[in-house]
Amino acid sequence: MNIDEIISREFTLDDEIIYLNHAAVSPWPLRTSNAVIAFAKENSRFGAENYLTWLETEKTLRGQLQRLINAPSTDDIALLKNTSEALSVVAEGLNWESGDNIVSSNEEFPSNRFPWLAQAKHGVEFREVDIANDSPEQSLITACDNKTRLLTISSVEYGSGRRINLEKIGQFCSANNILFCVDAIQSLGALPFDVQAINADFVMADAHKWMLGPEGIAIFYCKKSVRDSLELHQFGWHMVKDVGNYAAKDWQAADSAQRFECGSPNMLGIHALSASLSLIEEVGIENISDNIINNVFYIIDNIKNIHGLSFISPVEKPHYAGIVTFKIENQDMSEIYTKLMNNKVICANRAGGLRFSPHFYTSLEKIDKSLEVLLSII
Repeated sequence: MNIDEIISREFTLDDEIIYLNHAAVSPWPLRTSNAVIAFAKENSRFGAENYLTWLETEKTLRGQLQRLINAPSTDDIALLKNTSEALSVVAEGLNWESGDNIVSSNEEFPSNRFPWLAQAKHGVEFREVDIANDSPEQSLITACDNKTRLLTISSVEYGSGRRINLEKIGQFCSANNILFCVDAIQSLGALPFDVQAINADFVMADAHKWMLGPEGIAIFYCKKSVRDSLELHQFGWHMVKDVGNYAAKDWQAADSAQRFECGSPNMLGIHALSASLSLIEEVGIENISDNIINNVFYIIDNIKNIHGLSFISPVEKPHYAGIVTFKIENQDMSEIYTKLMNNKVICANRAGGLRFSPHFYTSLEKIDKSLEVLLSII
């Protein structure tokens, strides 16, 4: 396998584009675009004649996702619409008691805040902990007490890019009978991830960031031992044991995590994501992670001496992943962002600064060009 050849074949962005926004929405690899085109053409010609074959692709995808996160079984994986839906399934499914509390950080994306804040209706406290320090894990642990039911955290924070030591938190939660929920959207497809090693009860992530897939499909991992603790709030033909028995008068929820999939699967998204994950498996997640970390280090090393620049992101290994966010003193970062975008440097304005998020295929030449544009603007 030659990674450079794969990159050259699979990533066909316009030459003028410098894409540093994978923490938001990623471009698709060529094989993913081809899979979508092929599926659309097949559907337009034959309808659902080959639906059984489509189900085989769904089965393949579940296996790919199981391997990506090292889940014990494909039965632990549900295919949902997005991270927000999966987090809501957990938040609305648990049997809360007045006085319970939920511990999280003060750097979470709204998807990992709003579902928990909504539990105030049950008398549940949502504790947002400042983690901008040398030991964010200990800060979260210290905020827990004997009324903490769940700790929820992003594996990598979307704004600061702060990478969390999930194993440390998972060990604490397991030892103290606290449920552990991880929003892994900024990790899956970028970093090795092991749900068993971190003792996670729930993990969720959309496909459209580092997994290089489409919007509208997400993984939801639910550990077998806690599956029955989630009360169901969505119902339909697809979440039952006897799927396909349309004449059934009674029903039982599936034993597997498919119980959280109430209706028809997103077959287009399934075909697209399966194609994207085939690329990730071909390249290898360790190789992908190494390239991403090296790219981020390269950016850090080449901008650290810009006058007035300070990092919002941690800049020491292993505290960063695929995100580097920075600001420049006496500069309007929103204005710089607009100018970068106008110059085809695709990035984001987050956490009060500029966020660059290169993927494994991002070349150093492209990064150099982005920094040339940045220096010409400031």
